[in-house]
Amino acid sequence: MAFHQTIEQTVTGLGYDLVDVERSAGGLLRVTIDWPWKGPDTPFVTVEDCEKVTRQLQFVLEVEAVPYQRLEVSSPGIDRPLRHEQDFQRFAGERVDITLKAPLGADAAGLVHASRKKFRGTLVRPQDPAQGWELHWQDEPQAKPGHKVSPKRPPPAVQVLGFKLDELREARLAPVVDFKGRTLRKTA
Repeated sequence: MAFHQTIEQTVTGLGYDLVDVERSAGGLLRVTIDWPWKGPDTPFVTVEDCEKVTRQLQFVLEVEAVPYQRLEVSSPGIDRPLRHEQDFQRFAGERVDITLKAPLGADAAGLVHASRKKFRGTLVRPQDPAQGWELHWQDEPQAKPGHKVSPKRPPPAVQVLGFKLDELREARLAPVVDFKGRTLRKTA
């Protein structure tokens, strides 16, 4: 994949991190960029950033004769994929969705279904980094429609799943979107 290296060199040369490169049907080449992590003050990718990278990539891909029909450059979005160790370090303490390559099987020890692969919880780094990563989650029972959940009900126990990055098929930030604060405006 020489074109992947070309794209990565171009994106990093402009001062951005390459998050993902994807080829889709119809000749679509999708490139996802982000700013390098420099702490909580790291800016978000703007439309102008995407335009700048698009212009440069169009030129470079033409020179390198990389075939594509359309080029799409975007930010990682609120459900950003986590692929590298640095991504996990950056988002430790955040809510994430992970999908394992293989189900838990006998390791589940009856605490969760043995065929389960998908989990949502808080990403935690253990004291010993050699242990990999942990996901802390609670399996909240679904309330039946029309029924209220008693405030006296004890919260479910926190469960911990230890994993290494090579055991993951996919990991993404789990966006928490709250639309309850929005109100309908009255028109005059």
